[in-house]
Amino acid sequence: MKIAVAMSGGVDSSAAAGMLKEAGHELVGFTMQLWNQNRGISVDEHGEPLPSRCCSLDDVYDARRVAADLGFPFYVLNLEQDFERDVVRPFVASYLDGETPIPCVACNSRLKFASLDRLAQSLGCDKVATGHYARVVFDEAANRYRLLRGVDERKDQSYFLWELTQAQLSHAMFPLGEMSKAEVRELARRHGLTAVAEKAESQEICFVPDGDYASFIDRYLAAENEPERLPGAGEIVDAVGQVLGEHQGVHRYTVGQRRGIGLSRELPLYVVRLDAQKNQVIVGESDELLSSEFTAAGLNWIAFDEPPGPVRADVRIRYRHTAAPATIEMIGDGRARVCFDEPQRAITPGQATVFYQGDEALGGGWIEKLWLIDG
Repeated sequence: MKIAVAMSGGVDSSAAAGMLKEAGHELVGFTMQLWNQNRGISVDEHGEPLPSRCCSLDDVYDARRVAADLGFPFYVLNLEQDFERDVVRPFVASYLDGETPIPCVACNSRLKFASLDRLAQSLGCDKVATGHYARVVFDEAANRYRLLRGVDERKDQSYFLWELTQAQLSHAMFPLGEMSKAEVRELARRHGLTAVAEKAESQEICFVPDGDYASFIDRYLAAENEPERLPGAGEIVDAVGQVLGEHQGVHRYTVGQRRGIGLSRELPLYVVRLDAQKNQVIVGESDELLSSEFTAAGLNWIAFDEPPGPVRADVRIRYRHTAAPATIEMIGDGRARVCFDEPQRAITPGQATVFYQGDEALGGGWIEKLWLIDG
C-alpha cells in the first residue's frame, strides 16, 4: 500500500515507519509544525524558548533524518494557525472557565487526522499511520471499525483517540498496537535509527513544555492583548460558602489539587470545585472529592451510531485513571449521564471520559457537570 506516515521525530513514529518500510509499503512522511516556540510565550524567566520534547524544530529535523535514512519523501505541514485556533485558544478558554482541558484529544482528531486524511487522499495514499499504542480492526458483521487498547497497558493511548470517526478509523493504521515500548526501541535500533532510539518521551503538552499552564495563559493573553480576560483575585471558600482565603485566578487551580492552595488547616484541604462565574475556588477535605455521577457532552460513539439503551462499561475519567464500572445513559443533545457503581475521586470538568468493554473503546465524551455526594 501507499501510506502517509505522521512523524513526530520521536522513537514511536520512527519505528512505525521502519516497520512499514520493511514490510514493503510505499511511504510518504509528514511532520506538522504546530507551535512556534519562538513567539515569546513558551519561554523561561530569561525569555529563552523552553526546550520541548514534542513538535519542536529539533523534532522536525529528527523526523526528516529518519525519512532520509529509510529512503522515502518527507514534507513539513505548517498548521500553526489551525493549531492555535482549534487547540490553543480553546485550551485557554477552558482554563478560564474553571475546567482542566486535555488538548491532545482534539489535536489528534480535529487537526492531525483530519489534515492527514485530506493529504493522504490527495496523494493517493491508502492509509494514514501513526505511532500511537492502539489497535483498529474492522468488524465485518457490524460493518464498523473498532478501536482497541494497545497490548502494552502501560502505553495504551486509545484514551486520546475516542473522537476519531468511522471515516478516520477506516484510514488509520497503528503499527505499534501489538508492541511494548521496549520492543519499539529495539525495532528502532534494528533499523539503524540511533538518533531517536533512545530519545526521551514527551510528558507535557507540547506548547507548555514546563507544565506551568497558568503562566502560559498569562503570557498568551498578554501577547494577544487580552489581559482583561484573566479572572484576577477572588475568594477561596468551603462547601457552605465560608470565606477561607484569597486566590489569584481560578486558572491556577484544578480539581483534586492539594499543594499551592495557600491555606493551613489541621486536615489537608483540596480543590473540590471551581466556580468561574463567581470567581471562587471551593475547597474541602479528601472525602469531598468523591463523586458518583457526572454528565458528558460532545459524545462520539465508535462501537455503534448511538446505543439503543443504557450501556454498562468501564469508564475512565482521565488518562491515568483505572477504569471503573458505570452505567451510561443518553439524555439528549449529544450528552449522557454517567453513574458509577462506586464513587470516584476528583472527577474533573474539561477532561475526557472514555467508555470500555474489555479492550474495546466504545466511545467517549467531555466531562461537563458533577453531582457531589451529600455529606
